[in-house]
Amino acid sequence: MQRILAQLEKLSERTVFLLLFGYALAIRLPFFFRDYIDRDESTFILLGQSLVEGNLPFTVLWDVKPPLIFFFFAGIIYIFGKSFIAIRLAGTVLVAVTAFFTYKLTAQETSKKIAIYIGVLCVVLQSLFGSLQGVMSEHIAMAFLSPALWLLTKKGNSIWISLLIGILTGCSLMVKLNLAYVALFLGLALFYMQLKKQKSIYALAPPFAYGIGILLIIALTFAPYYYDGSGILWWNSVIEAPLAYAGAREYSPWKLLVYLLPFFGLFWLGFKKKVFTLSNTTFFYLILACLGTILAFVKSGRINGHYLILIYPIILPLLGILIAKPFLRSKKILAAAFLIFILAPAESYLEYYAVLKHKIERHTFFNGEGIAVPNYFKKKGMVTDSLYFAEYHIGYWLLDTPPPTKAATQPSNVLKDEMFFAYDNPRKTGGEELQFILEQHRPKHIITRKNRRVFDKKQYAANFYIQLQLLKNYRPLDTVDNAVIHQRLQR
Repeated sequence: MQRILAQLEKLSERTVFLLLFGYALAIRLPFFFRDYIDRDESTFILLGQSLVEGNLPFTVLWDVKPPLIFFFFAGIIYIFGKSFIAIRLAGTVLVAVTAFFTYKLTAQETSKKIAIYIGVLCVVLQSLFGSLQGVMSEHIAMAFLSPALWLLTKKGNSIWISLLIGILTGCSLMVKLNLAYVALFLGLALFYMQLKKQKSIYALAPPFAYGIGILLIIALTFAPYYYDGSGILWWNSVIEAPLAYAGAREYSPWKLLVYLLPFFGLFWLGFKKKVFTLSNTTFFYLILACLGTILAFVKSGRINGHYLILIYPIILPLLGILIAKPFLRSKKILAAAFLIFILAPAESYLEYYAVLKHKIERHTFFNGEGIAVPNYFKKKGMVTDSLYFAEYHIGYWLLDTPPPTKAATQPSNVLKDEMFFAYDNPRKTGGEELQFILEQHRPKHIITRKNRRVFDKKQYAANFYIQLQLLKNYRPLDTVDNAVIHQRLQR
């Protein structure tokens, strides 16, 4: 074991990247064949497909995310077609890129061996525990921000490098608007660091270039809408709607403590042991980036599991630096790292078994209701031009059929009336939108989850209304795994 560990110090950066990519591929591979990992990923795919067909995001289909996400998915679909494997493989590359730059940030202050451990842990934390096996907006954002952070700690004083850092940060911002505080803090930090080096007008050049890089990306995402005469649609969808969405929901800040205490504990230990010092450039930028991310969490009022992808690549180098110090370095740490490497992917092991079992029983690796339901319609030769997927909405993509309305692009958006203004929805409330879908659009088939509420349990009126409509105007046609297909009665 010691001999193997010693060899880690001799690995080239290319080999380290391939190692991280190989590990990411091994633990994410069985999920390449699943239809439905997270609602967000399915929605991104739908908007990406719409973009491939020539429609700007927000014009035909809509979701409350910056447009660069949809261009990413559109690029994959344009090149590889409708391929779950291509999308999930692209996600694996993103994970490997982020883990690699997390490794490089850690290696600046520790040994290469510990940096590799941190890189592997970054792969694990981006790939397991929840819906992280899909391609989330956070994966894309951090694949841009991680190299920006590394460049900032290494060569932030160069004007052209600062411009590149700004471009990368702008890309991350136009994927995940939550990173606005991080972008602001890093810009202020760059200005401060330059001012320390030279108290002259030239100190403004790198932070100015950084800001230009961010504005350039924002302008490039806005330009198609400006020339299309729909600039207000971009503004409302990218800026106003997320603010309205956050303001419409109340969350207890105390619930955030469960997530944030470990991070504050890490800061406390690092400063107490005098391992972290703001005079060190790497620490300075990483800690400010952490605080910017935490502030975004506090302002949004909640932390979903996949939100933490935004902070793992920033906090992990700090953890690696702590582990490298004598008071935490021991054989027990090495043994724990080895156990993480072997035992952490338990979800992957179970999914490998499930995929192989599915292949034996059904003669295909691809699984899930979002695939099974479209296959059912195709096998029966049924008309699919009037469908409403209240769940498993990736089915729209596989059947080449659009959602009944813009709001229905993402099933839960039907009831989020605080964002209807962003795309000039004719209906003003979620109740009106649902009523329009069921009583005016009248889909021939509605797909729901078996023995589950259609909407969140707090949406009492909406759940009661749709169940009443299903009882009055539909009959259960068939059950496909855990999906129920309801067919409209002929009247």
